[in-house]
Amino acid sequence: MSRVPTFRLDRLLANLGYGSRREIQALARAGAIILDGARLRAADERIPVTRDLPERLTVGGVALDPPPGLVLMLHKPTGVTCSHKEAGPLVYGLLPERWRRRDPPLSTVGRLDKETSGLLLLTDDGALLHRIISPKAKVAKRYRVELARPLAGDEGALFASGTLMLEGEDKPLLPVELVAEGPTRASVTLTEGRYHQVRRMFAAVGNHVTALHRDRVGRLDLPADLAPGAYRILGEAELAQVFDEGR
Repeated sequence: MSRVPTFRLDRLLANLGYGSRREIQALARAGAIILDGARLRAADERIPVTRDLPERLTVGGVALDPPPGLVLMLHKPTGVTCSHKEAGPLVYGLLPERWRRRDPPLSTVGRLDKETSGLLLLTDDGALLHRIISPKAKVAKRYRVELARPLAGDEGALFASGTLMLEGEDKPLLPVELVAEGPTRASVTLTEGRYHQVRRMFAAVGNHVTALHRDRVGRLDLPADLAPGAYRILGEAELAQVFDEGR
């Protein structure tokens, strides 16, 4: 049986972005922090951090934010960047302001370029992040592609061959599955994550990607009712679908 971790109340809330330890102490003295119906007035009190803590603890009458181990699914719109530092709109600006002050911070699990939309995972669990993006995991990612010119018909065989070499690289791509969905539309499923991989694959066969959207990671699909810019917290069952190798 695993031991439940405990944290000082002021450290926990400060790490979740609620303010400095001094500010948390002031909240506690004011009786604004309630656990299981009892006011916590000692900010140095240690409390067990269980997954159900947000259901039991309130700050200022509002349920506690999710503790560390948070995993989000976000529908990334085009025009925003997966970065903490670049200029312009960032994906982190789509999240509550307090969540941007969390420690450990939320980070994107891999990246989608600025003009690519779709399913993006974020987490503050570094081990999980690296498990998903590790080449050994071979987590499949499916993209919907719109092209400037009609498919020639031989792209699927070339992409699946494992012999396609991208410009400037010395190692061929792993096999990629292509399914034609119209003269200028297709889906591609790949297990690598090379720089601008899908765009460069089609450039290698003389075509140009005009729109790119990721709708699946592993067996986890982007829900039709999750609007661009919206996000939701993933539960354990949904997270397990990321590592499901079924197609």
